[in-house]
Amino acid sequence: MTLMTIPEATHEVAAPRGGTPAVEIVGVGKAFGPVTALSQVDLTLEEGDFLAVLGPSGCGKTTLLRCMAGFERIDAGRIALGGRAVALPGIHLPPHRRHVAVVPQEGALFPHLSVAENVGFGLSRRSRGRARRIEESLELVGLAGLSARMPHELSGGQQQRVALARALAPRPPLVLLDEPFSALDASLRVELRHDVRAALREAGATAILVTHDQGEALSMADRVAVMRDGEIRQVGTPVEVYGSPVDAWVATFVGEADLVDLPVGGWGSEDDEVASTPLGPVRVVRPASGRDCTRLVVRPEQVLLEEVAQVGRGADGPGHGVVTAVDFHGHDALVTVELADGTAVHARTGAHPPAVGTPVHARIVGDCRAVPDGGLGPLPQPAPLNVPSHG
Repeated sequence: MTLMTIPEATHEVAAPRGGTPAVEIVGVGKAFGPVTALSQVDLTLEEGDFLAVLGPSGCGKTTLLRCMAGFERIDAGRIALGGRAVALPGIHLPPHRRHVAVVPQEGALFPHLSVAENVGFGLSRRSRGRARRIEESLELVGLAGLSARMPHELSGGQQQRVALARALAPRPPLVLLDEPFSALDASLRVELRHDVRAALREAGATAILVTHDQGEALSMADRVAVMRDGEIRQVGTPVEVYGSPVDAWVATFVGEADLVDLPVGGWGSEDDEVASTPLGPVRVVRPASGRDCTRLVVRPEQVLLEEVAQVGRGADGPGHGVVTAVDFHGHDALVTVELADGTAVHARTGAHPPAVGTPVHARIVGDCRAVPDGGLGPLPQPAPLNVPSHG
């Protein structure tokens, strides 16, 4: 895997809010032979934080989780939990001494043990409050009354809840969730995300979720760390990562986005910056280093479509195009429009989108953020489309 050089500004490590951080990761590196899995990873979590580590397959997010849990040794940097260093080059505290709970992808319950025995596995059998803590943990995940059941008598979602209860029962300082919803169907994933988030919040647990699902990260976490090729590209709240991506790659990975090349010399004054685009003039929002920006990020919810027959416009002018695809989702639809110059843009509409082949005018509502390229390279040049005019 090839590592990219990331500008220092993208490593937005939050400063501690006061006291000792629950998790502190500084300059962590890890390689497997010639392959660098982690490079200069920095992260800080306060007690009770919920961080989602988001990235594509092979970006290093699971390796990072395994290093925190103690399943892998780090080659460089430092990992500290609650102010105690648990990993340094040459120093490696084993997993059972870190008191970190891991919820794996498919629960990994003991099939020969009951629900109660699974949940109580990490609790001392001599503890007088053991039975009460088991029941509290099951109630926390919505499984009160199911302690006598066996794992095979539970649904997939219930098994994942048991795995979470088992993780929370010993009150660990850190809970690591390794894509815990990937094996579940879509409707159950949505329900379980909400319940797991509520259980973690009620328990006051510090948690890190590893996922490649953007919706999962944005809907569950307090903060999101976006990874690519072993490096952290951006850390911020879900609103910050989605609304203010640091570069074009983050913008296209976190949610849906179209990229538009900023025209050379297209900047106006710093107080009134407007760029000309295939969708017409667009007001630009830029970061402090905006002069290095080469792309505009256009989100589908910013693109407004009007059917040509309704607005009475011809085929000339910016924004004219034809609907080439409609992805219908019930409550809304993602519509693909090919403009006259061949540029493809996407618009999110209501439950009654225009049909494929409909001539439309597309325009941008609101401001667009300017971003650096981020290693994506030149955008493909579109072939002009022969757009039919509407009499």
